[in-house]
Amino acid sequence: MSEAPPAGFAPHFRKSPVTDPWEPLFSRTSPDGVEIGFRAAAAHCNSRGFVHGGVIAALADNALGLSVGESLRGQGEAAPGGLVTVSLTLDYLATARIGQWVAVRPRVLKAGRNLGFADAVVVADDAPVARASASFKVLA
Repeated sequence: MSEAPPAGFAPHFRKSPVTDPWEPLFSRTSPDGVEIGFRAAAAHCNSRGFVHGGVIAALADNALGLSVGESLRGQGEAAPGGLVTVSLTLDYLATARIGQWVAVRPRVLKAGRNLGFADAVVVADDAPVARASASFKVLA
């Protein structure tokens, strides 16, 4: 199993004290949004060796919000105050385990002046492990 991220991924550009323990994180930007990925390790996992649902939720929130922000910038409507999460929903479908490549694959549904909506599939080695949807308030 390769330790290198898939083609197009680079070290994630958005650092945070929340995600520091989960480094290295990677991201790549596409027309659909900002995909975030990582090679699952012990720091991502619960005591049973599964990637913790909280890690998946936090990274899904990150990828979805960044994707709405990128969509706004692409429309010439950058959010100078950023975005805040209004709602985040996840359904867990399967487990991700140590050694797997886990990625959040977002899709922006609508990016407006006041609200943005996006969803994502979270995969482990390309098999779905969760689905997420979120809405965001665009700050002036």
